[in-house]
Amino acid sequence: MGSEAGEASAERILHGDKIARMAESQAELQAPLLLIAMPQILDPYFHRSVVLLVHHDAEGSLGFIINRPTAISISEILTGMEIEWCGDEDVVAHFGGPVQPQLGTVLFSPTGGNGEDPSASAEVIPGVSLTQHVGTLSHLAASPPKRFRLLLGYAGWGAGQLVQEILRNDWLTAPADDLLVFARDPEQVWRQALESVGVDPAALPSWSPDGSDEGAN
Repeated sequence: MGSEAGEASAERILHGDKIARMAESQAELQAPLLLIAMPQILDPYFHRSVVLLVHHDAEGSLGFIINRPTAISISEILTGMEIEWCGDEDVVAHFGGPVQPQLGTVLFSPTGGNGEDPSASAEVIPGVSLTQHVGTLSHLAASPPKRFRLLLGYAGWGAGQLVQEILRNDWLTAPADDLLVFARDPEQVWRQALESVGVDPAALPSWSPDGSDEGAN
């Protein structure tokens, strides 16, 4: 009986400790920041992804994957919207996340020109603004700034979900960096993001599709 009571007491303590750690993580997690996927995340949407987290509160979290270029040209997408794209024909859209993939979001560096309407966009981090306004997209498409990303879809988490994933070490957090958001080589963004917080990517374990640890990269 005493053993059972002790086990129950220990369980309550551990449960209470978990709640306390979740509350602490919830309080510490403040957008904007970068989420860096650890190798054990094998979901093809998020494997070795870097997410720009733009919103987080007790109700949920929202962000955009910044290192997943697609094979779809921006010109092709905008032609279907009857918007003329005056930039490089080879520029492609990026996959922002699996939620509402038909929704387009633009990350760009404001120039003060291009007919930009400040009220139709929001600054995410210094030097990076976000808009989902079609009028603003039309102005940007007519004279695209050097730093421009059209993202399809977004990543979303329900209440407490992201904190739980961070507590089980699925994600590392890093300061949001505009250079990584607009990096020319998306394939290197994951490594550069890890290095920005002092983590050597080669020291992390590799994971097989069945979830087993295969040793360091």
